[in-house]
Amino acid sequence: MISAQLRDAAMVVDLKALKHNIKQQRAALPANSRILAVVKADAYGHGAVPVAHAAKEAGVDGFCVAMLDEGLELRRAGIDQLMLVLGLTPVHYASVAALNDISLTVGSVSWLKEYAELAKNESLPPLKVHLALDTGMGRIGFRDVAELKQALALVNQPAFVFEGMFTHFATADAADDTYFKQQLGRWHEFLAAVDQKPPYVHMANSAVGMWHRETIAANTVRMGISMYGCNPSGHELPDSLDLQPVASIVAKTTFVKHLQAGESISYGATYTAQNDEWVATLPIGYADGYLRRMQGFKVLVAGQECDILGRICMDQMMIRLPKSMPIGTEVVLMGSSKGKTLSATDLADHAHTINYEILTSITPRLMRRYKN
Repeated sequence: MISAQLRDAAMVVDLKALKHNIKQQRAALPANSRILAVVKADAYGHGAVPVAHAAKEAGVDGFCVAMLDEGLELRRAGIDQLMLVLGLTPVHYASVAALNDISLTVGSVSWLKEYAELAKNESLPPLKVHLALDTGMGRIGFRDVAELKQALALVNQPAFVFEGMFTHFATADAADDTYFKQQLGRWHEFLAAVDQKPPYVHMANSAVGMWHRETIAANTVRMGISMYGCNPSGHELPDSLDLQPVASIVAKTTFVKHLQAGESISYGATYTAQNDEWVATLPIGYADGYLRRMQGFKVLVAGQECDILGRICMDQMMIRLPKSMPIGTEVVLMGSSKGKTLSATDLADHAHTINYEILTSITPRLMRRYKN
């Protein structure tokens, strides 16, 4: 998909804010703690390569991606630090990781055995691995201590470098910490079974790094949504770090008209004007990732909240203006305007989703514009 350079609509990414957020997390952790920047899903929609370079400048110790292809993209862009694939990679692609110094997550004994045989036959360099431990997320990883001990015996073979071990918490962003404590107990059971800890031991995601720092039995935090300036819990828990939003979405009006009372707007004629009003069209729609269910929400024009009118189209949308305004007037769909702010969490609340989905839904067609 192209990135539309020739229209007035963009996601603006503030790399200074990104660096600020990393420094905030660093200052809140014990000395010598490590931070892995999570840049999967194109850095949560912000652009993996520019974000990774900025995060490297801010002093992160490595990166997490979701799949091997994402790691290769960053290697090609000159990012040479630790690169961990958090998802599972089929054995027949693992040699690509070994040859590009990309670390893989492993969650089964059978995978380790199969790769060890493959590496021996193909004379591959040692593969860096992180053992995933399922303490209650129910997604991937070793589920009991006995199985973990089998894996520990295998990763000491020449085919591997035992670089890390980790778990992931399902409810660290919730006010009720009952399930979190259960998972934490399982994590400690796993840790007790490992005599020689690997260099990277990580159980803290953004939420743990914000609200459960006293529980961190590890040396590494995986910084995800908080790096982009968003609260992992939405509104459930207050921010414990001075986070700054990294992304905003702006567009300029392409058409302005005076709508008469009784006239309707957009597909399905779901909005009909009760009074005469000024209406503007914006060059952005659900194909850009501004969700169709944002109908009925608002945008900011010169610090004033303005309603979205009718259904959002694939490439365009309509808003009510407070008065007649010229074509080319800037509109903020997410971000700040003269003291008023619409955050990713505000958009998520209206769309009945989470700020993660709002950010990662923005498609590459919407140009990313970087500042600072």
